[in-house]
Amino acid sequence: MLTTLAVVLPIFALILAGWLARRTGLLGPGATAELNRFVVWLALPALLFDVMARSVGPEIWQPGFLATFGLSSGALLGLTAWRARRRGRPLADAAIDGLNASYPNTGYMGFPLALAALGPGSLGPTTVAVILTVCVVFAGAIVLIEAGLQGEDRGGGRRGPVVRTVALALLRNPLLVAPFCGALVPLLGLGVPAPVEAFLKLLGGAASPCALVALGLFLAERRGAERGARSRHTIMWLAGLKLVAHPLLAYGLGRFVFDLPPLALHTAVLMAALPTGTGPFMLAEFYRREAALTADTVLVSTVLSVVTVAAYLALVAD
Repeated sequence: MLTTLAVVLPIFALILAGWLARRTGLLGPGATAELNRFVVWLALPALLFDVMARSVGPEIWQPGFLATFGLSSGALLGLTAWRARRRGRPLADAAIDGLNASYPNTGYMGFPLALAALGPGSLGPTTVAVILTVCVVFAGAIVLIEAGLQGEDRGGGRRGPVVRTVALALLRNPLLVAPFCGALVPLLGLGVPAPVEAFLKLLGGAASPCALVALGLFLAERRGAERGARSRHTIMWLAGLKLVAHPLLAYGLGRFVFDLPPLALHTAVLMAALPTGTGPFMLAEFYRREAALTADTVLVSTVLSVVTVAAYLALVAD
């Protein structure tokens, strides 16, 4: 538990820093939106481009692990969104719910926990999990959100214009364009010059800390009406899917379908067991889709993960 707590504490510290900055008036009411725009338009695209540009074939091409983690995340995203749609929620909101249940905090928590618990051999699969999470799962949710928003704007009109509008919106989305451009670098046999690499690392390194500070800012400025409107049941349901259903699904696929070796299997389950990352909150705030619910899910799942992740690590150690 101490290992998990040591990794989680800096996350809480950054959220607290944002909360205090807003409560004391150090940052004004527009800080949340502006900081989130910085992350979405500058920091996170730089991070995504850098991750994809540095991806090499042998490190990425691990079919069993790719299938286990990718299918478990994609299935949970799709099933959660489908359930939300069945309950009458708009597609954009349903996509955010699905992302809350399937988007683990691999980038911030994955590497230190994997290294401490499973050793250096787990870092390769962890890199694959990060790429699948921040590029593939994230991209899938953005496609659903854009489709839902364009459908709402057109009031369920003709499908052709909606499809074209969605396609154009996706082509303008920096969170999709950046990883696609980054993937072209190794595919074309190109390299990233050292000054550009340093720039990407400096700018991309700000993505996670700024997103966590923005989360704290948002939590500090919430109004009482928002607190009364949010559903504790939904928050606990999404946190439960993330912390319990996701790792169980990853274990079932890795153990019984793809027969992963022990190290790859434990890495896949550990990555799936991590709490909800800040990606869903960034999208919810950016698209103005129930950011309060998402913020609470991130916070609650992170708190509960101290127990659930520690329990899994103890089980692996035995």
